[in-house]
Amino acid sequence: MLLSGVLVVAFGLTGAFVQVPYVAIGPGPTYDTLGNVNGAPVIQIDGQQTYPTSGELRMTTVSLNDQITLFGALGLWVSGRYALAPREEYFKPGESDEQVQQENVKEFQDSQSNAEVAALRHLGYPIKVLAQEVVAGSPADHVLAAGDRLLSVNGKQISQEDDVRAALTGTHAGQTVPITFQHGTDPAKTATMTLAANPDTSQTQGFMGLQPIDRADVPFDVKVSLQDVGGPSAGLMFALAIVDRLTPGEMVNGEHVAGTGEIDEKGNVGPIGGISFKVVGAREAGATVFLTPSANCAEAAAAAPSGLKLVKVDNLDSALTALDDIKAGKPAPSC
Repeated sequence: MLLSGVLVVAFGLTGAFVQVPYVAIGPGPTYDTLGNVNGAPVIQIDGQQTYPTSGELRMTTVSLNDQITLFGALGLWVSGRYALAPREEYFKPGESDEQVQQENVKEFQDSQSNAEVAALRHLGYPIKVLAQEVVAGSPADHVLAAGDRLLSVNGKQISQEDDVRAALTGTHAGQTVPITFQHGTDPAKTATMTLAANPDTSQTQGFMGLQPIDRADVPFDVKVSLQDVGGPSAGLMFALAIVDRLTPGEMVNGEHVAGTGEIDEKGNVGPIGGISFKVVGAREAGATVFLTPSANCAEAAAAAPSGLKLVKVDNLDSALTALDDIKAGKPAPSC
């Protein structure tokens, strides 16, 4: 009896205090991108006229807890609200929590930038192309700096990032090409650089060693104020909110709309993870419509709670069209 008692106590202590190599995933908080958080607007536009909005455009998140014990894991699993997954699926071997957090924050910041560019491009605002990154030791190194604006490459005018790649088509290592750029508010400057061999052996064109990126060329600021959120999946809802703020009329006309989706600078919407939990969180927050990336439709449909209409979207334009149809009482593409 004494031995049994000791074993029971040992098992109880192990289950209560020893952490297991699993993470628990479940519905996370949602945020209205048209509203305020902690007294500050989620999206603030300074220096440009904005228009009143109504209803909600709610971004959704997934909660992830990697500090769970054996008993805690069992309790979360039995609840049916959470799923358990091996920790290595979310944390690379040797990667610290701080490194994971930094990656998530960067993805979130990139999603904000992409959303701004996609929204303003849709509204017809001009786009500029910047050098996002310059590879050390490359031909572009010591000629360009990150943040410089690209005006022309190899005699071709640059109006979007794809133009940079197109301008190098047919070039080869050792070829000298001119590049015109602007550093900050300095006058435009033209320099020449000798192209290197492309590190990607499948590419035969010359290599400059810079990563171009589109950015909006506007005299006003768009700021997203949201803390403790990571990942790229809020991009679609940010873009919709920016469009709504900058255009007269009400996009959702009082409806409670939620959604998710990674967005690129051209407005294409890509799939995300954890959608089965996001639809639950959206419905619990009062949403009746959920904007769903096409590639996530099957998973979302299998988990969507009653009362939540799943609307299929491929890009920013299709999301805006679907919202217009819903506002007009017309059917929208569904999952």
